[in-house]
Amino acid sequence: MSFKKQDIYKALETITAPGEGKSLIENNNVTNVVSFGDEVIVDVTISNPSLQAKKKVEVEIMKAIHEHVGQKIDVKVNVKVEVKEKEKPNQIRGKEIPNIQNIIAIASGKGGVGKSTITANLAVSLAKMGFKVGVLDADVYGPSQHIMFDVEKEKPLAVKVEGRSKMKPIENYGVKLLSLGFFTNPDQAVIWRGPMASKALNQLIFDADWGELDFLLIDLPPGTGDVHLSIVQALPINGAVVVSTPQNIALADAKKGVAMFHQEAINVPVLGIIENMAYFTPEELPNNKYYIFGKDGAKNLAEDIDTKFLGEIPLVQSIREAGDVGHPVALQNGTPLEVAFSDVTKEMVSQLLKRNANLPPTEVVRITTMSGCSTK
Repeated sequence: MSFKKQDIYKALETITAPGEGKSLIENNNVTNVVSFGDEVIVDVTISNPSLQAKKKVEVEIMKAIHEHVGQKIDVKVNVKVEVKEKEKPNQIRGKEIPNIQNIIAIASGKGGVGKSTITANLAVSLAKMGFKVGVLDADVYGPSQHIMFDVEKEKPLAVKVEGRSKMKPIENYGVKLLSLGFFTNPDQAVIWRGPMASKALNQLIFDADWGELDFLLIDLPPGTGDVHLSIVQALPINGAVVVSTPQNIALADAKKGVAMFHQEAINVPVLGIIENMAYFTPEELPNNKYYIFGKDGAKNLAEDIDTKFLGEIPLVQSIREAGDVGHPVALQNGTPLEVAFSDVTKEMVSQLLKRNANLPPTEVVRITTMSGCSTK
């Protein structure tokens, strides 16, 4: 049968290099292709030394050539292993995600301050303002966004993008979502070492078909651990938001979280601090405010460390209830809580616009006009 060497290379473009997120051709894994008559010899180099990886590449090459070029071609594959220089154990490879304009990390120095709840409601508020929004649930040990968006029983499907298989995020309330919660058993504890968690997140980030997004919010794990350090160092993050309660112990950890982003090795601008559980107002006494965890703690901290205070969210039972049933409270039009989240979101976007005007952008910023914010 008649075929060209270029036909072989085109077939090999459909195969993803093991653990690389690119095709064998893009990643320069194919070192040589020889063809004569109905016989083809493909020399390929991979970095994964496992027998399983070598066999998988061999089988996929044969399958791709038979499928895209010709069934009767006699294919021989020579797989060579070259282990690349070791990366830092928990590092996620740094590269930009196409068509995503702004990436914002949502962090907290301490667990239990409502970071994931804030993230979900910020995402919904942005979507209601007309933005294209995605959420990456990077809280590897306690993923919860799939519950808050009422999609815990969904599973991301595989889609073909330019000949490669990618994950299609689940979408609800106008927000695209990927979470490790889609792939873990809810009845079992997730026991991962840092490298395993980083590898899983690497797939969620770079092997996903996010499409065009104005914002990708990343729900980081609490604290200042290795997983989210790897993420903020690897991705072109435009800014970070730190969530805290007014409680002194939470504020101390929030201060550490801000300091982490300001480290020279990370250097991510902090857009501001959100104070969650700022005060409690009983339903029967709507005009009363009880400062259970202290008053203006996060606001004072923001002033002390010269960081913007983005606003406060009260401690209200319905916020927790709405998150538990997968219907973020920001969806409730016209309510005081919806207004509170809308105001905080607008302030965050306003600070992002200032950040992108004053610092070199990672992507061209395209943000539509909205109340309270001007655009560049």
